[in-house]
Amino acid sequence: MSELTKTATPVHAINQCSAQETAACCCVDVGTIMDNTDCTASYSQVFNTIEDAEKMLRVLTDKARAVESEPCSIAASTKPVGDGVELNIDFTFCCQAETMIFQLGLR
Repeated sequence: MSELTKTATPVHAINQCSAQETAACCCVDVGTIMDNTDCTASYSQVFNTIEDAEKMLRVLTDKARAVESEPCSIAASTKPVGDGVELNIDFTFCCQAETMIFQLGLR
């Protein structure tokens, strides 16, 4: 049987926590993680044709519209690159929670 090592100062979970946790359960205040400063989700991909890029824009726009509680600002652009078309989109939601829900829905 191995011998347990004792320390002079007990180590408690609350002493190892950072951010703004609650002492009772070492929980983190949601404001520490989501502070509404990052409300934009960006998407960028190269497609073979402009039609493929436009199809993806429609799909992603529909997904954003399904998440939004207030109108999501969608800024899209395409540009030719090599043998394809690069699609760049910024989706700006009214709050960070919607941004995260949108991003998780794309996985």
